[in-house]
Amino acid sequence: MISVKMDAALMRRALAALTAIGILGAAFELFAERHWRSPQQLVPWVAVTLLAVAVLLLLLKESPGLTRTIRVIAGLVLLASAFGVYAHVAANFTMGSFDQSLDETWAGLSVVTQYWYALTKSVGSAPPLAPGMLAQAALLVLLATFAGTGATAASRHRRVLADAE
Repeated sequence: MISVKMDAALMRRALAALTAIGILGAAFELFAERHWRSPQQLVPWVAVTLLAVAVLLLLLKESPGLTRTIRVIAGLVLLASAFGVYAHVAANFTMGSFDQSLDETWAGLSVVTQYWYALTKSVGSAPPLAPGMLAQAALLVLLATFAGTGATAASRHRRVLADAE
C-alpha cells in the first residue's frame, strides 16, 4: 500500500481544484440552460463568480483576513444555493396546477404531496438539486479554509514551547 502524506498547502490546492471543477460544471450547466433570462436567473452567475474569486484567494498566502473573506463568500454562496433550491421548488409547485396529467387531481393532493412532486421534479421542469452544485463547491472552499489552520496552530505551539525552553 502506498502512503501519501498530504500537507496543508497540498490539501488547500486539492480542495481548490475540486471547487474549480464544480464551478466549471455549474457554469456549463447554467450556460446550457441559458440561465440568464431574468434578474433572478443571474443569482447563480454571481455565485459562480464569487466562488471563482474565493478559489483565487484560497491560492494566495494564508492570512486571517483572507480566510475570513473566503468564509464570507462561501456563506453567501450557500445562501444563494438555498435560494436556488427554493426558487426551483416554488416554480415547479406553481406548474403543478398547470400540469395536464394532474389536471383533475392536483387540487386534491395534500400540500406535502404537492411539494414532494415539486421537489422531485414530478411537476415542472426546474431542477431543484442543481443549485446543490453551488452549495457543494462552497462547502469545499469553506473546508479548504480549515486545511492548514491546525498545522499552523501546531507549529506556533511548537515554537512557543521551544522559546520557553
